[in-house]
Amino acid sequence: MNINIGTRGSLLALWQANMVAENLRKVGLTTNIITIETKGDKILDRSLASIGSKGLFTEEIEEQLINKTIDIAVHSAKDMQSTLPQGMEIIAFTEREKSNDVLVSFDKTLTLTSDKPMIIGTSSARRKAILKYHYPKIETVEIRGNLQTRIRKMQEGHCQAMILAYAGIHRMEYDDLINEILDEEIFVPPVGQGCVAIEAHSSLDKTKKEMICQALNHIETAMLVTEERKLLQNLDGGCSIPLFCKASIVNDQFEINAGLINHSKNIKIQAKISEPIISYKSCVDKVIDELENQNIHEILNDIRLNV
Repeated sequence: MNINIGTRGSLLALWQANMVAENLRKVGLTTNIITIETKGDKILDRSLASIGSKGLFTEEIEEQLINKTIDIAVHSAKDMQSTLPQGMEIIAFTEREKSNDVLVSFDKTLTLTSDKPMIIGTSSARRKAILKYHYPKIETVEIRGNLQTRIRKMQEGHCQAMILAYAGIHRMEYDDLINEILDEEIFVPPVGQGCVAIEAHSSLDKTKKEMICQALNHIETAMLVTEERKLLQNLDGGCSIPLFCKASIVNDQFEINAGLINHSKNIKIQAKISEPIISYKSCVDKVIDELENQNIHEILNDIRLNV
C-alpha cells in the first residue's frame, strides 16, 4: 500500500517528510514524497502578518489533499491555521522535540542580557512582541525565507542574531550556532512548536489512516497539542497575533501556560492553570476564562486593527 506525502520543499520540511516516510515504511507502507510550493514560500518581501494569517504554509498543500494527488500532508504543527478547512483533519502528531526558542549567532559573545548593541532577526509576531516587552533596547528586523536563507542573511550582516525554534536548528544540525536556549517562562512557545502534524482529508481510506496513526501518532504529544489548539481556535489566533500557549505534564499535573502581548500598549496578559491529568480537559476553558477576565478579546481586536 502506497502513501503519497505532500510537503513544502525546504530542507527542514523535507527532513520532516523523510522522517514520516521512514516511520511509515516500518509498518509496511511504501511512500512517495511530493513537494508543493505555498504562498508563504513564494512571498518573501513582506512580513507574514501583512500577507494574511490563514493557511500561508498549508493552503496549496490542502488543495492537493482535496484533489487526492497526495494522501497526507506533513506540516510543522505551529504552521497549522486555527480552524482547518472543511473536510480536513489532523490525524497524527509526532513526538514533540524540545519546544524552546533559541538565540543563534555567529558572535558567541551575544546574549539577550549582554550590553552589546544587537539587531535580532525574526519573522514571528510573538517573538517581536516578547522582545519589545521584555527587552525594549533590542532592535528587531524582518528576516524571511527557509532556515538556510535566514542563516546566510545573518552571516551577510542583516542582523547580529536570530531567534528561532530549537527543533528546526537541531534537526538541521546547526546546534553550534545556539548561544542561548531561551527560558520558556518568558519565551512561551506558540501552539504546536516542536512537533509535526499529519493532515488528511476525511475521505482518506480507513485502513491507510489506521496504519498512518499507528506509525506516527505520539499519544502524549497529541493530547497536549490538541488542547493547545483548542485555545487557538477559541481565540482565532494566527501568525499575525502574538499569542503563546504551551501545554505540558509536570509531576502528574496537566498544565497550560498561555497569554498575549500587545507591545504597542505595553500590555501582557497571561494565565497558567494546572489540573490533575484526569481532569485535563477543563484546563483550556479555565485558561480562556482567566484571559477573558484580563480583557483578551479587547486586546486581540486592538492588535488586529493595527496589523
